[in-house]
Amino acid sequence: MDIRRLSFALFIALVLSAGATYLLYSRIKNQKSAAPVTIRVVAAVDQLNAGTPLAPENLKIVDWPASIPLTGAFSKPEQVIGRSLIYPVSPNQPLVENDLAAPGSGIGLSVKIPDGMRAISIRSNDVVGVAGFLYPGSHVDVLLTFRPDTNGGAPLTQTILQDVDVLTAGQTLEPDPKGKPQTVNVVTLLLSPRDAQKLVLATQQGSVQFVLRNGADQNKPEQKPVLASQLMADVAPPAPRPHVAAAAPPKAPRPPEYYTVETIAGDKHTVEKF
Repeated sequence: MDIRRLSFALFIALVLSAGATYLLYSRIKNQKSAAPVTIRVVAAVDQLNAGTPLAPENLKIVDWPASIPLTGAFSKPEQVIGRSLIYPVSPNQPLVENDLAAPGSGIGLSVKIPDGMRAISIRSNDVVGVAGFLYPGSHVDVLLTFRPDTNGGAPLTQTILQDVDVLTAGQTLEPDPKGKPQTVNVVTLLLSPRDAQKLVLATQQGSVQFVLRNGADQNKPEQKPVLASQLMADVAPPAPRPHVAAAAPPKAPRPPEYYTVETIAGDKHTVEKF
């Protein structure tokens, strides 16, 4: 009787143990199947600034979720060594093709110049530089004030370039994170070769000044020059003085038609007319 009970108890314990083992195995299997699939990509070790040429010590391999698209990523450090950054990257940030300049583009500012474009620098001051609020990445219009040969040499102001990208402010390739204004002596602009010629000529003709604009505003309406005479266009001219007729000059006395001579000689009195 005791043996039967003992055998039954062992059988029940074996069944329960097998069931618990099966449940534990199923849970572990489900957890493994639910784990995200990752891929290996090249990332930055530390903070890197724009223009930095990539070296082996700047790079490492990190895991990236395969479910999140990462277009243009690299799987081997050898694919990016020697190329320069166009934009700054953060620590552990994966590197993609759009972050890097083409092979052979050089280092520093040159990597930020697209094909067919040019970088040109112009002297700046607190006024031209919009009170120090010109940062790399700002957009400006360029105005020229000069005296043309026509119009009697009267001064005028004309917008010569619109929606121009600012590449650098001084020697700074990236804007101040806190947006602190800073007056610089030189500003570098990104222009087409034709616009670069216009700007060089403009600096020789008169005074150049920048007008800061919203970076999202890409409209380029036609701008007519403003003449010096138009500065007072809204002021009413002085009222004309009333016309006062000049007084007529006095008429000269009319000469007499004859002369009368009266002669007295003693008691003799005569009158003669001529």
